Amino acid sequence: MNTLQDHKHANNKHEIIYFAGGCLWGVQEYMKHLPGVVTTEAGRANGITDTTSSDYDGYAECVKVTFKPNAVNITDLFGYFFEIIDPYSINQQGADVGKKYRTGIYSNNLIHLKSAAEYIKSRDDAQKVVVEILPLTNYVKSDEEHQERLTRFPNDYCHIPKKILHKYK
Repeated sequence: MNTLQDHKHANNKHEIIYFAGGCLWGVQEYMKHLPGVVTTEAGRANGITDTTSSDYDGYAECVKVTFKPNAVNITDLFGYFFEIIDPYSINQQGADVGKKYRTGIYSNNLIHLKSAAEYIKSRDDAQKVVVEILPLTNYVKSDEEHQERLTRFPNDYCHIPKKILHKYK
């Protein structure tokens, strides 16, 4: 887990939140271009091991997003996130199927989690939304081959349409 690193960023007026929206390649490529986003990192949220070499352990593919709250508010980040997911789909985004492709918002900051719940509750379709909102219990950085994957291999598969993927580039 990177909780010490997370706290270091928070002290520098940056905040960290984790978004799971299907295959992490597309989520990272999209999120890194958003206004106010400082860095992104592909990873695994809420599994039970601290390694990427083990069998599936319950994790969700996710992107760790470090952002400047004075440049983008958390509610706007949720709005951006909802542009790239099917919030009604359980354990599937595009052609990617399985529990690791579920949608979710994770954080160690309870204000983020409360804001996410309020954001969903305020939507007209709130009763149909199946996006997980949970405290971050574990985070493991993905292997280097998964970091910035669509930047390095722009023609790889992505469930997010290209016109949306680079909307904010």
